[in-house]
Amino acid sequence: MYFRQVGESYGIGSYNHEPLLVDAEDILDHEDAPIAPAETEFTPKHFERAAAAAGELLPGLKGVGLTRKFNGMFSFTTDGFPVLGESPQVRGFWSAQAVWITQAGGVGKAVAEWIVNGEPTTDLRECDIRRFHPHAYTRPYVKARAAQQYREVYDIIHPLQQMENPRNLRLTPFFARQQELGGVFFENAGWERPQWYDSNEGLLDSLTVTGETRTGWEAREWSPTVAAEHVATRERVAMFDLTPFAKFEVTGLGALATLQRLATNQMNKPVGSITYTSMVTPSGGIKCDLTVTRLDEDRFMVVTGGAMGLHDLAWIEAHLPADGSARVDDVSAALCCIGLWGPSARDLLSRICDDDLSNEGFPYMRAKRIALGEVPALALRISYVGELGWEIYAPSEQGLRLWDILWEAGQPLGVVAAGGGAFDSLRLEKGYRLWGNDIHTEYNPYEAGIGFAVRMRKGDFIGRDALRQIRAEGVGRKLCCMTLARL
Repeated sequence: MYFRQVGESYGIGSYNHEPLLVDAEDILDHEDAPIAPAETEFTPKHFERAAAAAGELLPGLKGVGLTRKFNGMFSFTTDGFPVLGESPQVRGFWSAQAVWITQAGGVGKAVAEWIVNGEPTTDLRECDIRRFHPHAYTRPYVKARAAQQYREVYDIIHPLQQMENPRNLRLTPFFARQQELGGVFFENAGWERPQWYDSNEGLLDSLTVTGETRTGWEAREWSPTVAAEHVATRERVAMFDLTPFAKFEVTGLGALATLQRLATNQMNKPVGSITYTSMVTPSGGIKCDLTVTRLDEDRFMVVTGGAMGLHDLAWIEAHLPADGSARVDDVSAALCCIGLWGPSARDLLSRICDDDLSNEGFPYMRAKRIALGEVPALALRISYVGELGWEIYAPSEQGLRLWDILWEAGQPLGVVAAGGGAFDSLRLEKGYRLWGNDIHTEYNPYEAGIGFAVRMRKGDFIGRDALRQIRAEGVGRKLCCMTLARL
C-alpha cells in the first residue's frame, strides 16, 4: 500500500489484489473510453482489504468515505524495466514507456542525451527497446509476464529466481538428453538452459571438490553439483550446450570494411582466423564484446551471448554501409553448438574425427570444418572456460546426433554434461569478462583489462579518437580479479 497527501485529504493506493489486465484496444480514445485514459472504473471488491488495512495503519481513516474512486493503470513490461530508445521501425521516433515517477528524472536525462549526443552516459541495456525476442511480443506471453511483474513488484526477489510461466518456449536439440540427465533448467531469452545436472551428484564423492557448501539465502537456486561439474571440466572433459549463443553472418564485398569500422581489433586476418574484439561507442564505452571468425574473404561469423544477441545485432545493422555492400543475417536458429572443453577434449574428439587436431594442425584461435561421424561441423578452437577445447557448430537438425556421438565417445574418458553454473564459475576463475555483468558501455577496454584487443594502428574505427585520448590520459579505475581465502 501507499499513501500521499492530496490537499486536505489522503490518497490511498494498493497493490493488494490480483492484477486487473487491460487490453490496449480498451485504452484507445473513442466515445466509450473513460474520462481519463489512464483510469478505469472503480471495483469496490478489489479495495476491501486495502480499506481495512488503511484504517489499521492510520486510525483516522477508519470508516472514512471516499470522495474520488478509480482504478489507475500502470505499465508493466514482461521484465519490469522501461522501454527506451529509438523505434526499430520508424527513424526519429523515440520511446520512453513504462516509466515510473521515481525513474522519470533519470529517464528524461538519459533519453535526452541519447537523442542529442547519440548515446546516454548511463548504460541502458536492460531498458533497450530492441531487447524483446519474438515470443515476448505474443499476447499470452505479455499477459502472463506483465501480471506476474505486478504481483512481485515490491517483493524481495532472489537474483536467480526463475519464472514459472511461460516456459519451454525455446529448446535446443539436446533438451531430451539433458532431461534424462536430470538437468535443472534456468530460462534466458526464452531458452531453457541447464544450470546443473542431478546425475552429476555422484561426482562429489569421486572428485576432490571444494566450495560445495552454501546455506540460507545464497543456497537458493544452487546445487553443490555446480562445483563438481567445475572440477570435472578442469580434470576431465565436459560438454556444454552453447546453442543459445547468438550467431550472425556478415557478408558481401564490404563485409571486411564494415567490421573494421565497428571493431577495435584487427579484422583483416587470414581465412580461418578467430578474433576476440570489442565494439565501442563514440566515447569509448564497450558496446559489444564478441568473437569474429573469418569463414571466407567476404564472409564472417559473429558470435555473442544469447541474451545480448538482439542488442549486438542492432548495433551492427545500424552501421551497415548505405551502398548495400555488406549485410548481416541472424543464423542463430540454424546452428546448434556444443562447447567441448577439458584436458581430454582432444582425445575425445580424435576418437570420432579423422582431421588433424594437433596444436600444429589446428592452432588456438583458428576455425576448421571437420566431420564428426556423419555430422559436418565447424569447429572453433576457442575456450570461454580456459581449458583446451572447441566450440562445435552443426546444423540444428543434426544436433541430437552430434550430442550422442560425443557422449558415446567420451564415456571411457569420464565425460560429463556441465551446466551454466559451472560455465560461469569457470570463466570467472580465469577472469574472462561477461558483457552486461562485468563490463558495458560505462567502461572502456582499458578499464576493463581488455586493452589488448584494441589495435590503434589498423586505421579508423568508431571510438578510436576517444580511446586514444583515454590511453594518453590513463585510467583511474580498473577491473581486477580477487581471490578469497577461507579462514
